[in-house]
Amino acid sequence: MSWVSLAILSSSREAETLSDALFELGALSVSIEDAHAGTDQEQPLFNEPGEAVDTLWHDSRVVALLPEDSEPTEWLAALQEGLGWAELPPYTAEVVAEQDWVRLTQSQFDPIRISDRLWITPTWHDAPGEGTVNLWLDPGLAFGTGSHPTTRLCLEWLDRHLPKGVTVLDYGCGSGILAIAAKKLGAGPVVGVDIDPQAMQASHDNASQNQVEVAFYLPDAAPVGTYDVVVANILTNPLRTLAPLLAGSVKPGGHIVLSGILVEQVSLVQEAYAPWFDLELADSREGWACLSAVRVR
Repeated sequence: MSWVSLAILSSSREAETLSDALFELGALSVSIEDAHAGTDQEQPLFNEPGEAVDTLWHDSRVVALLPEDSEPTEWLAALQEGLGWAELPPYTAEVVAEQDWVRLTQSQFDPIRISDRLWITPTWHDAPGEGTVNLWLDPGLAFGTGSHPTTRLCLEWLDRHLPKGVTVLDYGCGSGILAIAAKKLGAGPVVGVDIDPQAMQASHDNASQNQVEVAFYLPDAAPVGTYDVVVANILTNPLRTLAPLLAGSVKPGGHIVLSGILVEQVSLVQEAYAPWFDLELADSREGWACLSAVRVR
């Protein structure tokens, strides 16, 4: 069995309309991509958690998977008539052969080295070496598989600075990766909080897979208390809004670690937390920053 992949260049204004039209014609799946992905003209899009992306790439590529033995020219003719195109836009079509999709997907994910001892390892791989601390995580629905710079920055901080036996709060836990890492690096009781029920399920599953005990909660159900270390890898606007809550969750003399912050936004976060912390730049990577401080006020 084989399918046909049809990729059509489109403006951002027409991409969603084209996507809907392809679905109506019977496409098996449709995605909208940056037409310049992988080049110097690639355009990153950012949005806050829970918000829809309200803008698309200026130059988009709409990619549809067509049923077996489809004839791309017939689909293009139907689109031209239905959408009133004066002429066909640039497009490509290729046959997608049947294959072992699970094995193909797995082959794209290798262990990720955080430090000499800390690794993120998919479950289908062996541990990279004896004595390593492995976070056994597979790609999933919730944010946090270790490939994003902000996750790595937080993991590196935990690897370098986390004291043994301390209490930890991971706020905005996503996949639970930071909470699980803290536990495997020697923390005492660890709590993870996230607004997304899917993240709760992913976090529970990942903690079980790593054979560690971490308590995960939606915000309204989270216990009220203070912690030796509070880590939050979210985005700048939520971090600013949550400043009183997160600061109030840190014990006097405890640490706060914040990421998900663009380098040019560092001063905004420092200002929001100034009543409690003198936040300093712990590290940065690829335009993202990680801030940390000890609570002294």
